[in-house]
Amino acid sequence: MTKRYSCVSKHSRVDFSYCEECVRKQVEIDRLKEEMEMLKAVVRYRKKGRAYSPLFGSSTPSSKIEIKENSKEEAQKKSGGAECGHKGVGRKIFKRAEADEVVGLKVELKNCPSCGGDLEYKGIDERCIIDAALSEAYKVIYECELKRCKCCLKEVSKRPLVLPRSKYGNGLISNAIVMHYAEGIPLKQIAKLFTISHGALLHIFHKLAEKWAPVVEKLKTEYQKAVVKHADETGWRTDGKNGYAWLFCTVDLSLFKFGETREGQVARDMLGSTPEGILVVDRYSGYNKVGCDIQYCYAHLLRDLQDVEKENSKNEEVKNFVASLAPLLAKAMGLRREASSDDIYYTEAKKLKTQILDICKADSQHLGIGTFQSLFLDNEHRLFHWVLDRRVPPDNNRAERELRPTIISRKMSFGSQSTRGTQTRSVLMSILHTASKRLTQEGPSLRQWVSESLEKIAKDPDCDLYTFLPPS
Repeated sequence: MTKRYSCVSKHSRVDFSYCEECVRKQVEIDRLKEEMEMLKAVVRYRKKGRAYSPLFGSSTPSSKIEIKENSKEEAQKKSGGAECGHKGVGRKIFKRAEADEVVGLKVELKNCPSCGGDLEYKGIDERCIIDAALSEAYKVIYECELKRCKCCLKEVSKRPLVLPRSKYGNGLISNAIVMHYAEGIPLKQIAKLFTISHGALLHIFHKLAEKWAPVVEKLKTEYQKAVVKHADETGWRTDGKNGYAWLFCTVDLSLFKFGETREGQVARDMLGSTPEGILVVDRYSGYNKVGCDIQYCYAHLLRDLQDVEKENSKNEEVKNFVASLAPLLAKAMGLRREASSDDIYYTEAKKLKTQILDICKADSQHLGIGTFQSLFLDNEHRLFHWVLDRRVPPDNNRAERELRPTIISRKMSFGSQSTRGTQTRSVLMSILHTASKRLTQEGPSLRQWVSESLEKIAKDPDCDLYTFLPPS
């Protein structure tokens, strides 16, 4: 339908007409165009935005970034897998001398199953298989002989080396503890594997944690006296409430603390009133009053520096600042590994410190650069301990790596169900991870060591388990 309208102005009159259907179509076209532009923007964000502005900045795990920052456009379109025509490696066949077991399989038939003809011997066709035995629980009855003294009538018996009043053997308990607290396997899966109740496992864990608790206190003293120590923390839920998992570690020990708070008092309690050595941490303020010297982590600083560049990608001053400082931070973190001697290390370390401070003292106009420069100048006493002592790393990678299995366990088990559970986890994880660091390849495995420690408890419930801990 066409309608006519007149528009009257001060000096003239204009008559015009329009089609209602055409106007409706044009409005719909404009709406669709606007929606299409919005969807294009969403697609651009999903394809590139997450790669350059991820949820956690430079700390975002690579698995959460769909397109890597430095990947080429043609690489982004490629599918996974090897190229066409790639020659496969194939399955490696081991030799007969390397086999743990040789099983002979004989053909029981005397006649061909198809035609009924006679079968003749043609030799042996070897098939190489790698297999594994499942760790299943089995029931054992110990026949404990009893004897009695004819004089005093005292009874003497031979008892198995298992925990007092325990229904479960050392092998089952050691496997369950290592699987849950060292390897992060959920308790439900362990209970299903050994056909044992969830509550029975927890009861065993709580009893052993009480036995090992005094050892953890002695390990705290070792940690406080260490020349170089690390600390880090991450989230951990207890009974549905938010909390934190703390890790305090050195080269040969690991101490875990699960609790409800992230206050600096946790670190101060662990380090004591007069700690020695240098503590390597990130820049969380909770560590600033622990009573010992602090070394800030360069890996965190480098990621923050890269974030400044991404936020100001068009600013030449920021680009030049990052290009000059970032390689120095990376070189500082790799110097302990690259330097062949102490003399070379300390010479290069002093040069790097001078270069870093010169860059941070230079004039700058950009606010982001000024903030980063102030961070180095104001915290110089917490950034260059690695220059004076090669044993001090300029990064906190040790704590970051050791805490990663706990993060994975948190995703699988969703934390602890009770406060007592967190206390038990703190003790047993500290013991197991410390023992794992100190055990050598020639010695027993972690499972064997736990089983031997249970035998020691069975022989003498009041024994000092600290002496049974592998030496540092």
